[in-house]
Amino acid sequence: MNLRLFCLTIVMAAGGSVSLHGQVMGLKDCMEYAISNSTKVRIRNAETADARIARRDAVLRAFMPSISADSYAYYNFGRSIDPQTNTYFNQTSFHNSYGISAGIVLFDGFSAVNNMRISKTGLDISRSHERQAQADICLAVMEAYYNAVYYSRLASVYQECVNTVRNMLDKIRRQEQLGQKGYADVIQAESDLADSEYELVNARNMSRDQLTILSDLMFWPDDRPLRIDTVLTIPDKLQDMAFEPADAALENNPDYRIAAANLLNSQRELSTARWQLFPKLSLYAGWNTNYFTMDGSTTAPFAEQFRNNSGEYVQLSLSIPLFDRLQKHSAVARKRNALTVAQAEKEQKSREIEQEYHRATQDCEGAMEAYRQAAVKAGIQEEAYRLNMRKLEQGLVSQLEFRAINDALLKSKADLMNSLFKLLIKRSVVKYYEGTDYTEQ
Repeated sequence: MNLRLFCLTIVMAAGGSVSLHGQVMGLKDCMEYAISNSTKVRIRNAETADARIARRDAVLRAFMPSISADSYAYYNFGRSIDPQTNTYFNQTSFHNSYGISAGIVLFDGFSAVNNMRISKTGLDISRSHERQAQADICLAVMEAYYNAVYYSRLASVYQECVNTVRNMLDKIRRQEQLGQKGYADVIQAESDLADSEYELVNARNMSRDQLTILSDLMFWPDDRPLRIDTVLTIPDKLQDMAFEPADAALENNPDYRIAAANLLNSQRELSTARWQLFPKLSLYAGWNTNYFTMDGSTTAPFAEQFRNNSGEYVQLSLSIPLFDRLQKHSAVARKRNALTVAQAEKEQKSREIEQEYHRATQDCEGAMEAYRQAAVKAGIQEEAYRLNMRKLEQGLVSQLEFRAINDALLKSKADLMNSLFKLLIKRSVVKYYEGTDYTEQ
């Protein structure tokens, strides 16, 4: 028997057709739509934008001077000093000044350089947080999508069963009219039909529930129905999957990269705190001028004073920390403790991810074996159903016996679909650990 015959024509395609206006959406379309509309992803995007701004600011602080310009003007109505004679006077006077200055830190214990490196790592951390949020959403969407497809296909199976049982009931009623069947046979067939219709209603309700869950995860508009692709294609070599070493899972996992980046930043912050115990050297330069006038006296014109009163300066500043109540030493101690915590968190995260990857590979292997056994069982039940259908038509099998065979076939088909979807989810999780995002699989 061809195993694909028993997958209920479920065709697992990686993509599907995009649909925002009533068309059918595939799994990849649903994941991409959920990512583009998720509030969690939007928050992470904003955090990444902040980290990008912090990176730019750190680069500018490390290499660019700070430049400022100032000006003031005021009237003085009391006792003041004449800037021309340097004597006191009591007349009303007007003062106006202009200036521009620039300053740059020449040496601050490599704080600017370390902050630039820390900001770069912080940007990587934000991007990893963003990727992790996208992965969480994709996995949730995938599970809801496959559940919706599962119950939709299960409803199709029960619909086929209802049609078969209804045809059988019509046949038994005709046989009763001919005296070949009794009233009890009709009642039993009606009971079987009621059971099948009940299971069909349950499957349809579950399909709608899972579709609602999927819509919520995707932030799908309430005023538009969501239609998903339930006709999927099984990937080639579904069960021929080789697993990568655990090191590959560590290199590609966002949580581990975040822990490693936090450790690197902790080392840089400790280095920065230690260098704060050393002197700080800064360079400043500037230019200024002023204008002055006094009631009752003759002063030089504005342009002449502006030119004659101008002056420039260059300043080299050396700041030596002598005693700050051990604040800098305390900062070094706190950064050292933070480094210890970051090292422990990285080791813990490394172990957790390795265990998660081994568990994911074991689950995938188990799902492969379960799928193979479910396919074999479905093939056998399909053959048994076909043979007993002939016997039923010839009156060699009772209705109760055939009902049990039919139930076994339905269960085998449901198990096959369930094992198939579990295998696809487990397979996607393993591939994600190995570095392939869910939307790229």
